[in-house]
Amino acid sequence: MRFTLRQLEVFVATARQESVSRAAEFLSMSQSAASTSITELERQFDCQLFDRIGKRLRLNALGHQLLAQAVALLDQAREVQNLLDGRSGFGSLNVGATLTVGNYLATLLIGRFMQRHPECRVQLQVHNTSRVVEQIAQQELDLGLIEGECHHPDVEVTPWVEDELVVFCAPDHPLAGAGALRIAELAEENWILREQGSGTRLTFEHALRHYPGRLNVRLELEHTEAIKRAVESGLGIGCISRLALRDAFRRGSLVELATPELDLRRQFYFIWHRQKYQSAAMREFLEQCQALTAGVARSDLIELPRA
Repeated sequence: MRFTLRQLEVFVATARQESVSRAAEFLSMSQSAASTSITELERQFDCQLFDRIGKRLRLNALGHQLLAQAVALLDQAREVQNLLDGRSGFGSLNVGATLTVGNYLATLLIGRFMQRHPECRVQLQVHNTSRVVEQIAQQELDLGLIEGECHHPDVEVTPWVEDELVVFCAPDHPLAGAGALRIAELAEENWILREQGSGTRLTFEHALRHYPGRLNVRLELEHTEAIKRAVESGLGIGCISRLALRDAFRRGSLVELATPELDLRRQFYFIWHRQKYQSAAMREFLEQCQALTAGVARSDLIELPRA
């Protein structure tokens, strides 16, 4: 072959860091060696993989095509090395999850996975849906667990388990116990919602797509726990996953509002890059996720340890 795995390692690191010097630091090699590796790879095939913009390197069209193939090949090479070294092949797993999934499901699943495979290095990054999709598309993550829809052409999307949002308030709020509420009544209230770009916000806005008026959004917060605390304090009403509210409803610190005009159902999804090589760790983690939700109609019905 006219290229080496080390050249591909340097290429992938440079693509992700957008800098030869940062890639060299990441790979614990000299900047000159990293620069020579990229230059030699391009020279060998008489091609250009990056656009040079000042001191930054940005992948061009060919570079983007190569990145997915290079990451998949390196993942397979690491599995081969683990097997030859006498290890199980469970080297590492980098998971991204959206806030609801990350806070209430992913941490439990990763904990169980690491108990079964203590040799596997697992990383969890928690962001909103748009950020996780971006990281998957850029090959920065092996697997994503998201609560919003994804239509990126490079990303494979597989349904996981159904979820449902619910509108809620503090138990002493004037609407508590009011029975079925119409959208016009809800529109008069102060709302505390997730930020733009989150799957929760997208589902909520889709449910209101036929309502012509505007809501009074008093606060936009990036964390479900912060929204719960703000609603408990009487600052307004909110709308997040029923899964995130399960314990608060049991304690009575928050109460559900009936909103029959709103369809707040949605789906949790698995996502990965279409050209991603599924390592043994990734395949088993997916199986573990599916086993947790087997036969479960909705996310808040999953058996979880109580807080």
